[in-house]
Amino acid sequence: MSIDFKKDVLPHLIGIISFYIITVAYFSPIVFEGKMMFQTDILQWEGSAKEVLEHRDQTGDETLWTNRMFGGMPAYLIHAQTKGDITNAMIKVFTLGLPHPIGSLFFGMLGMYLLMLSFKVRPLVGIIVSWAFALNTFNLLSLEAGHNAKIWAVCIIPLMLAGIHLAFSRRWVLGAALTALAVMLQLKFNHLQITYYTLLIILVYVFGQLTVFFKNKAIPEFAKVSGILLLAALLGVGGNAARLATVLEYGQYSIRGERTLENSQEPGSGLDKDYAFNWSQGKMESFTLLIPYFHGGASTEQLPKNSTTEQALRSQGVDGAQINQFINNANTYWGDQPMTGGPIYGSAIVFFLMVIGIFFAPSLYKKIFLGIVVLTLMLAWGKNLSWFNFLLFDILPGFNKFRAVSMALGVTLFAIPVVGGLGLEGLLQRIDQKETKKKFFLSLGITVGLIILAIVAAGIMGYRGNVDSNFPDWLQDALQEDRKKMLRSDAVRSVVLIGLSAGLILTVLLKKLDYFWACLGIACLLLIDVWGVNRRYLDEDSFTKDPSQQYFAPTPADQRIQGDDSYFRVLNLQNPFNEARTSYRFNSVGGYHGAKLRRYQDVIERSLNPEIESFIKKAQDGDLDFAQTQVLNMLNTKYMLAGRAENAVIENPRANGAAWFPQAIERVNSNEEEISKLNEINTLERATFQGSNELSTGAGNISLKAYSPNQLLYEAQVEQSGLAVFSEIYYPEGWKALINGEEVPIHRVNYLLRGLVLPVGNVQVEMRFEPASYNLWAPVMVVVQYLVVITLFAGLFIFVRNLKSTPVS
Repeated sequence: MSIDFKKDVLPHLIGIISFYIITVAYFSPIVFEGKMMFQTDILQWEGSAKEVLEHRDQTGDETLWTNRMFGGMPAYLIHAQTKGDITNAMIKVFTLGLPHPIGSLFFGMLGMYLLMLSFKVRPLVGIIVSWAFALNTFNLLSLEAGHNAKIWAVCIIPLMLAGIHLAFSRRWVLGAALTALAVMLQLKFNHLQITYYTLLIILVYVFGQLTVFFKNKAIPEFAKVSGILLLAALLGVGGNAARLATVLEYGQYSIRGERTLENSQEPGSGLDKDYAFNWSQGKMESFTLLIPYFHGGASTEQLPKNSTTEQALRSQGVDGAQINQFINNANTYWGDQPMTGGPIYGSAIVFFLMVIGIFFAPSLYKKIFLGIVVLTLMLAWGKNLSWFNFLLFDILPGFNKFRAVSMALGVTLFAIPVVGGLGLEGLLQRIDQKETKKKFFLSLGITVGLIILAIVAAGIMGYRGNVDSNFPDWLQDALQEDRKKMLRSDAVRSVVLIGLSAGLILTVLLKKLDYFWACLGIACLLLIDVWGVNRRYLDEDSFTKDPSQQYFAPTPADQRIQGDDSYFRVLNLQNPFNEARTSYRFNSVGGYHGAKLRRYQDVIERSLNPEIESFIKKAQDGDLDFAQTQVLNMLNTKYMLAGRAENAVIENPRANGAAWFPQAIERVNSNEEEISKLNEINTLERATFQGSNELSTGAGNISLKAYSPNQLLYEAQVEQSGLAVFSEIYYPEGWKALINGEEVPIHRVNYLLRGLVLPVGNVQVEMRFEPASYNLWAPVMVVVQYLVVITLFAGLFIFVRNLKSTPVS
């Protein structure tokens, strides 16, 4: 058939243009003014990646190790660019040049639109669903926080499901091509938790398809499609071979791998349960999907002028400045999580459409996507549904590697619009059926009934938050009254929006208005809804000209330390293991990363934290006791930061330096014995060693002559052959040591440092990081990426050819 531009092209073109305009309009300060969001996590990333970026700029080469965080760790956990990798260029093309990270939302809308089209949903309904998916608060709050990789991974889910659905709809080549592309791009962003959740929902979809194929006695065809999709997924995996190989290799040594201490309270691998489920959404908190302020919004929010809390503070004679400070950062949130940047909300209108979908969506896909909604909600409840989630934690492979389970709500807000879009399409196709109006009004009644139920439930819970016990009774009562007002205000807002949307749909059912205008009205209401709620948290004030310059501006303390050109590490005494600002300029004892080396975490918990606490306590009394900071000394911690002023710099004269010869070696038989011994010894004079080799003590001098993050060169004058300890973190996968040009084994000493046995004489020592896993798979990865692109072009060609050859019915 011939392609009709007005019918077959124009609606889709309008949709794509709308996606672009909405993205640009919301983030206009980024696009037109060159501003950026003040993303805390991205600033932390910039601090941690600074050495990697500087090395690339200065040498043109990639370093796979950085010494800026936690004494040293693989750089590919932070940032790495493989030569020949074309995925960045592909993303630039697919997002029409939109800047990072906002291009993710455009890509998400595009993918969701393709998914809706694959379900044969009319374009305007597909556009509504696409807007709703991209503009939910989970996505925008996450972008504001700097969780860019997470949002990219979420926004690729619709494209992946579109490819899978097309394959099961007998569009095998295009479906496989889109699946391979989606898998490749999602894995590129290396957010394995979202990828894990994606795999779970794919299994739900495939199981749903299996029931249909089984019923139709078409299992061979099911196997064929599944095989094609499996090959496509493997192609996508191959497009990330180097990334995955190194991450999987590192995983076994990280806090998500096997435990190292024999006396650990929770033997085995994975995260601690309390840590993994700390961010668990309350069951009732899921009402924020319908009423944004159901649980008070963000952890702290500005209360309106003359609020009940403000009146209460004034009546108690509180100073005006203190009142303003409290009102501007009031503890409005009263949910179960330690803190939150805002509610998880995807539009009351879309929730209403989802309820419509219960009655009008195709049976198979209704069950699949409602199943995904229920599953992901249960996952997000975490410890609040312990019988379910603790079971998964214990038995499901890989599930215990992830934390912040409330993240599953990002997938919930993918599935809800899908059900809503299918429901609205199903209703529009059944306008003339008798039961349609009855089911429509039933959907409206259920949705409004849930809002009423939410108000009643909140009243029963008393609007009481975990932080309330910090305040006197009169202030608690005032805060709870303001929370009630916030909830009821938003409940009315949701009812109004649902009512207006229902009215537009009713005009179509009564044949008073064409569906096009009704859907256009719903689209406008949807934009007003999500735009308004998102602007509570991500508004004009969230953008600034250069947040990096402001955040990393050198302090007098920084400038003092920068005057020292020797080799050392710095400890920031203020929250050292959750900040990477120090890493921007200095090799840091601390850092900011969710997957530290297991041994380093052990040392933090068992050695560094006690040492730091003791040091600070004594320092406050005027005693700078560096003799008791033996683990900090062995990490070559020459400076400690107690603030930003020049006089806040504390110099440690007892730092061990880059390398040294211990006078005695303490042989130990277990990790537990070794870390206990580490807390007892003078680390300059004694070393611990666990292994079958016999190591002897040596004597002489060692100095670091040349430094780059992935290569260190030393010169030593060795008077007595024996063990030298280096203040570098031991990592067995990739570090090589050469003595006078010949490779020698690296021994792990002092629980987490490197040790070498040096011969007598003038010795040249070289250490370089060359992980075999990366070097082996990097070229394979690039080749497979080109295969994915070729497959995509082939799929599109076949699709268009078949479209043209399809006879007009």
